Amino acid sequence: MKNICIIGATGSVGTQTLDVIREEKDSFNLIAISANSNIDKVIEIIKEFNPKFVVMSDEEAYKKLRDYIETINSHITLLFGIEGLEYIATLAEVDMVVTSIVGMIGLRPTLKAIEAKKDIALANKETLVVAGEIVMKAAKDNGVNIFPVDSEHSAIFQSLQGNSLKDVKKIILTASGGPFRGKESKDLINITPDEALKHPKWNMGRKISIDSATLMNKGLEVIEAKWLFDVDYSDIQVVVHPQSVIHSMVEYIDGSVIAQLGSTDMKLPIQYALNYPKRKPQVCSSLDFYEINKLTFEKPDMSTFRCLELAYEAGKKGKLMPTILNGANEVCVELFLRNKVSFLQIADIIEEVMGKFNYNMEVTLENIIKMDEDVRTYIYNRYE
Repeated sequence: MKNICIIGATGSVGTQTLDVIREEKDSFNLIAISANSNIDKVIEIIKEFNPKFVVMSDEEAYKKLRDYIETINSHITLLFGIEGLEYIATLAEVDMVVTSIVGMIGLRPTLKAIEAKKDIALANKETLVVAGEIVMKAAKDNGVNIFPVDSEHSAIFQSLQGNSLKDVKKIILTASGGPFRGKESKDLINITPDEALKHPKWNMGRKISIDSATLMNKGLEVIEAKWLFDVDYSDIQVVVHPQSVIHSMVEYIDGSVIAQLGSTDMKLPIQYALNYPKRKPQVCSSLDFYEINKLTFEKPDMSTFRCLELAYEAGKKGKLMPTILNGANEVCVELFLRNKVSFLQIADIIEEVMGKFNYNMEVTLENIIKMDEDVRTYIYNRYE
């Protein structure tokens, strides 16, 4: 039995991780979970999986859940906030931490888990975007495995099996193109949050759905791929593949291209990460190649979807620029969802902030956190 901790258990990846655990009850034991404020889902998880530890990030939700746990006379240990996340990420009995929480908040518990020598199933891309240098060094120093859960990075990881990184010519990240593929800037002036949330292929949370619409999600994945697979940005190519059948590819120096294909179901990469190096009977539907009419590929339109280009720029500049990019994007997405800024303003504000702050500083956890706070404060004061 592998003991699992899920940080972000009520979100899209978290709930699908629970699906995998449910299908493989003899393989996994759920020790600890965290959530922000969704008490109803947490109670369902408690009733079904009986975890020993629960963390709530929202104070009101924490108080309500505390009252509930008292009424059922449960021995569950309830914790609160970032300290609670760090605590469950380092529990002695935990073997693997699934980091499926969205945003910068995932960085500290992930680092603590690595320092406690826990393997990581990583779905929190912001962790590597803002602190890839620190995280990958910590993983190496502590002998920790980081298994990618994002479908694209899992595809690359699988396509690398049995081969050497020195033989890799290019990483090819596929993108669906989001809900506005093929549109020009003039078509996106009056886009509403509801329109941007309608992803054509994937069922994702609100923040990631908006990132997919702007192509920032792909930009963050480019930075993540650089750290996961130790490749130069010039060797990471984004290709729009609307069918989302090929999840990503690796081109080798001899011209061979190895791709990973599968259904558009996150349970596939989650299951692979949890069970690596073994493969278990599938928990998602198979591809029906008789039903696939065609597979098409396009060059991304980075003049319209400027967030992708900004992510490449931030990654290449390095130091704290990815932190600036990520913090600005998180705030802009929030403000867009609250109708405070327009869809096209997201890229404009990110570019403005990237040119305002001094990024050329030492990459330390303290500097990352301080820069992130400064960026957020600036945008809130200017645009909220």
